[in-house]
Amino acid sequence: MNSSNTSRACPAFGGIALIALGCVLSLTMAQIPAARAGDNSPSLRPLDDKAASLPLTSDFSKGTDANMGPYILSLTNTSKNALKVSVKIHLSVSFHANTKDRSISDHVIDPGQVWTIDDLAAADTVTVTADGFAPLELTVP
Repeated sequence: MNSSNTSRACPAFGGIALIALGCVLSLTMAQIPAARAGDNSPSLRPLDDKAASLPLTSDFSKGTDANMGPYILSLTNTSKNALKVSVKIHLSVSFHANTKDRSISDHVIDPGQVWTIDDLAAADTVTVTADGFAPLELTVP
């Protein structure tokens, strides 16, 4: 009689595999009701109270004066009221000892008037904000 240990190991291995498979499936099934419960949550609905867009038109132009920088942003107020805006410029190129952001706070643009922001470089990000309006984010070409 020649009996090997491999014949006894196969049923034991199969039993362990079935137990492991059962654990994996039970964990998967336990998560399905939790995922469905989150779908009906009222907190996941989109909000309808978005702020109005800033009544500004923008135009980038190349600067001709070396002291003004390579690009100039012109912002025109298209509303009938004066706008008090703040601007944050995230510089694409900066010296490592300086900050990467430049801020201009509380500038008033009268109706129909143009405000220019100079000393901009390619790929700078300009964010214009005003109370009651959604921020306007522009990238220098």
